[in-house]
Amino acid sequence: MLQWSFREMEEGGTVTRRWEEMDIDILVKIFQSLTVLELTSGIVHVCSAWRLAACDPWLWKTLDLSMLESNFIKIPLEPYVYVHGHSDKTLARILKISLSLSRGNITSLFFHFSLYVSEDHLTYTAQRGDVILQLMVDSLKWTREATGSDLRRCPRLRRLVLPAWNRVETVMIKAIDLWKDLESLTMPSIVNSPRLVQAIATNCRNFSELKIMGPFDIYFASSLVTYLPTLKVLSLRCSKLYKDTLIFILDNLRCLDVLNISHCLLIQIPPPPAPGRIVRRLDKTILEKASRLRKFLTCMRDTCIMCQRTRNDEGLMRWYKYEKGLWKEDEVRSLAL
Repeated sequence: MLQWSFREMEEGGTVTRRWEEMDIDILVKIFQSLTVLELTSGIVHVCSAWRLAACDPWLWKTLDLSMLESNFIKIPLEPYVYVHGHSDKTLARILKISLSLSRGNITSLFFHFSLYVSEDHLTYTAQRGDVILQLMVDSLKWTREATGSDLRRCPRLRRLVLPAWNRVETVMIKAIDLWKDLESLTMPSIVNSPRLVQAIATNCRNFSELKIMGPFDIYFASSLVTYLPTLKVLSLRCSKLYKDTLIFILDNLRCLDVLNISHCLLIQIPPPPAPGRIVRRLDKTILEKASRLRKFLTCMRDTCIMCQRTRNDEGLMRWYKYEKGLWKEDEVRSLAL
C-alpha cells in the first residue's frame, strides 16, 4: 500500500509526515476552495483525516449544483424534455455522495436552470436519512463515529433554487412536506400553482421569499394571496406580467416588503376587441400602491439590454442564448446566486 506524505518545515530541519497527520482545520480551509464536483470525486478515500475534513459542516452549508447541466432534447409530450441517462446518473452519484458527506448540514440547494431533475433525484434529496445512512455504511465504508444521529434525517433546506422541474412537478409537493424549514424558493411558473403554494403554507412556517422564473398570471397571484398572505419578498424579474395582476398583488399581499419587477414585460389588457399593449411606464396608481413597500424594484427602460431581451423573448426568457450565469442574477440580493 502506498504511503502518501508531505514535508513540513520545523526548527532544526524538515520533517516528513503522513497526510492523515495534517491538521484538520488546515484541510478544511483547503477543501473550501474546491467545487462540489471535486469534493465528491474521491478525496474521502485518501485517508481518515481527509474523510473527516470532507464532512466538516462549513463545506456543506450550500450544495451548489448550478454548474451542472443536463444533456437533453425537447419533445412534444410531457414532460417535454428527454434527458440522456448519463446526465441522470451523474447527478444521482453527486447527490448521494454530497448528502452523505454533509451529515444533514445543507441549508441551501441550487440547481442549474437547464438541469432537469428527476422524481428519483428529488425524492432522494427529501427523504429521511435511513437510506443515506445505509449508503454511507455500504458504499463509503464510514466508521461508527461518522454515522451519528445527526445523519438520520435529510438536510433541512432553508433555500431551494429549482428553476426547471418539468419532470418533478408532481413529487415536488411531497418533497415540500419534508422540508419544514424552507424559507426561500426559486421556481418556474407552473399550471397547478394552488397545490404547491398550499403545501408550502401548510408545512413551511417560516417561508418568506419567492422568485418566479416565468410568466406570472392572476391564477398564480390568487394562490399567493390565498395561501401565503404573509409573503415578504417576491421577485418576478424578466417575466411576463399583466398590469391587473400587478395591481392585485399590491392590493392584497399586505405583508409584502420587497417586490422586484425589473425587466418585466408588463402587459395591459383593454376591453375587447382592443389588443393587449406593452406598458412602458408605470402610472400614478401603481406607484401610489407600491409606495408602502420598503423596496419596489423596477426597470422598464427601452435602452436596457435586459428589458430588450425580455421583450424579444416575449416574457419567457431563453437563458441559454445569453451570458453564462446571467440567470443567477437578481436585484434582490438575498435571491441572487
